[in-house]
This record gives sequence, structure tokens and C-alpha cells, in this order.
Amino acid sequence: MQYRLLRVLAGEAGAFTVVGDDDQSIYAWRGARPDNLRRLAEDYPRLRVVRLERNYRSTGPILEAANALIAANPHVFPKRLRSVRPGGERPRVVACRDGRHEAAWVAGEILLRHRRDRIPLGAFAILYRGNHQSRPFEEALRELGLPYALSGGTSFFERAEVKDLMAYVRLACNAGDDAAFLRVVNVPARGIGPATLERLAAYATAHGRSLLEAALDPNLAHALDRRALARLRGFAQWIVDLGDRGLRGDPAAALREIVEHTGYREHLREGAEEAAVARRIENVEHLLGWVERMAREEPALTLADVGARLALADRLDRREDEGADAVRLSTLHAAKGLEFDHVYLVGLEEGLLPHRSAVEAGDVTEERRLAYVGITRARRTLTLTHAERRHRRGRPVPCEPSRFLAEIPERLLAREGAGDDGAARERGRAHLARLRDLLA
Repeated sequence: MQYRLLRVLAGEAGAFTVVGDDDQSIYAWRGARPDNLRRLAEDYPRLRVVRLERNYRSTGPILEAANALIAANPHVFPKRLRSVRPGGERPRVVACRDGRHEAAWVAGEILLRHRRDRIPLGAFAILYRGNHQSRPFEEALRELGLPYALSGGTSFFERAEVKDLMAYVRLACNAGDDAAFLRVVNVPARGIGPATLERLAAYATAHGRSLLEAALDPNLAHALDRRALARLRGFAQWIVDLGDRGLRGDPAAALREIVEHTGYREHLREGAEEAAVARRIENVEHLLGWVERMAREEPALTLADVGARLALADRLDRREDEGADAVRLSTLHAAKGLEFDHVYLVGLEEGLLPHRSAVEAGDVTEERRLAYVGITRARRTLTLTHAERRHRRGRPVPCEPSRFLAEIPERLLAREGAGDDGAARERGRAHLARLRDLLA
């Protein structure tokens, strides 16, 4: 439709200028296809083509790798990018044991380079094919206290199921948190309706108490009918008991009790599509697993400590100001048009990049363009990572490195292992230095 309108406006003379790059056409599902450029050349035989091959962003080694990769695609207007920047390092390829190892290694690398080389965090970007890949990197960055900004997806702590469980923890640790009370008092549904909550709020305001405290006040019986009072008190007493057990016992067990006692998984299944339910339950299990790991590493950890950690992680997660000094996490689609000094392009495996659906369809040309876009976001250094296995539904599944890695000649790449002890020691020293600064 847009092209037809352009032809009417431009007339037979074709007085217009088009700027485009068929190698960066990554939005076919929005109607943007390289065939549009081919049609342009056919409809306007006198079309003058100006190839913009001089690149001011990336170093030569990065562009050589990009050129080698995209050469496997058919081209409407062939070109070869040349850098105007001298020098530069070859892109690194790093094989990691699994997804968690990959995330920890990348986060540790960023911490090391930030501390040792004084590189601002905003100069780093972690790019991936799909939104679901961000989660382990978010966790790894949070554990090192590195702020990040998320593009092209919903951050972990913004997901409704995570906010619900966090609200339960906050309320169990702080009876005065009315916002948390209102979020979870009827999630899952307990038959506590708006009228009951309005009377409870009026009573709490009149007596200077929080909603949870008011729900346990014996005199509340004068304001509510017997059935509503029983439901409200049952919920409030369970929250108080949960908080008491969480302070004295295992916080991971307390969090798991929230999920089991409330039937939260069944709540997530109500009226939702199967794929959405699976993602939400996976997020719940991820949060449970994270807290369980914290509890194993710190036996003295209480539910209040967990609440504080979650609150801190949530604040780090909310750094949405693009000008803030924070690591950028982004899908490849959302990264188009952006550039960063140091790029980590992660998850270079068959089924991830290229995506399984493209492989099954027998056409990976757009997936190759996605990888090309990711590579050419890097100005100074580029690191490509892949995992030897990933956990799916709790089981380790072997992974095959992406065919795109094989399409770049070995002489253009520098392969490394992620288990280098020297680098690990450096990252450890950087982490300890950060802790000393915090204590000081």
C-alpha cells in the first residue's frame, strides 16, 4: 500500500530517494521484505544505486565477520562494508557449559571490565533472539549488583506472578504494608469482595491500624457479617503465622508454602492459554529456585532478608532511564538502530539463533540477517557465546552451536573457553573490591 502510494506521488519520473539495507531486513512479519527493493529496481529501470559501504561504527575485524556471515544470503544489491576505524580485536567465541554458566560468565566479564578498565556499564549490551533468554542474565547481573535496563520485553520483576509472590513476602514480613495486602487478599480468589474491603478500610482508618491488623481486631465483628469475617480472618491469621515461620525457619519453605497453600499454580491456569500458563509457572519456579539457592548458600537467611533482596533487585530492575549507566539487555529486534562499545551476542545455538521455527520452515535467511544486525551493533569488541547444554523442563538438553558460527571463517574469530581460571580469579578480585567499597 505504501509503495503504491509512493508510485502515484513520484509519477513516471520517479523523483524520490529510498534509503534501505536488505541485509538488515528483520521485520518480515510486519511486511518489510527485501523483495520490496527488488521490485523497485524492476519498476524503475533507470534507478541509480549508491552503495554506502564505508562504516564509521565498527572496527575492521567485526565487519569482516559480519561480511562473511551475510555473504551466505541472496542479495538484491551486493555490498561489502569497510571500516574507517583502524585496528580492533577479532570477535571472540566462547563455549559455556550451560545457560546459567553462560549468564554468570558474561556478567562476571562485564564486572571485571567495568572495575579493571573503568568502562562505563552503559557501554555494554547483551543481545539475544527471544525475550525468554533475558532471565538468567537479569539474575546474574542482580547477584553482582550491576544495574541494567531491559529493552524489547518485560523484566522479570514486572511480571504479574512475580509481583504477586513478592507482595505475599512483603506482607508476611510487614503487617503495615497495605499495598501488598490489597494486591494479594483476593489472589487467588477467596470470596473477599469489594464491599468487605471497603468496610475493612473504613475500620482500619478509624482506628489507626493497617488492613492486616484491622482484620485480626476482635471488634471488627461489629462491622462485618460472619461469613466475610471468617474469610478475612482466616487469610490474615495464615499470613501472620507464615511470617512467624519465615523469620524462624527456612524462607524458601515459606515461599513454597505460599504457592502450595494458595493453589497459585491452579490460579494461573484459570482462563489462560496453555503457552502463557507454562511461561508463568516457569517464572514462579524460577523465583522459588532462586530463593532456594540463596537459602542453601546462607543458612541464616530469613524471610525478611529474602524480602529485602527482592526489593533491592526490583529497584535495580526499574532503571529504565536510557541515559543511566546500566548494562543494556535487548532482543535483536529491539537493538536495531542502536550501537554499543562492547556487545555480547548470546545463545548462538541451533533452535535459538537460528530459531527453531525458521529451521523447520527451511528458510533461515532472516535469522541470518538478525545475527548480522547483532554483530554490527558492536563498535569496539564483540563476544559470541553458546552453551553446550540447556535445561528445559528441568532436564539438561544438549545444544548444537549455531550454523552461523561455522559460516564465519576461523581465521576471523578468536575462540576461548569460559572456564579460564585466571579470568575467574580476576572477576573474583573485582567482586571483592566492589564489596570493600560498599563496606567502606
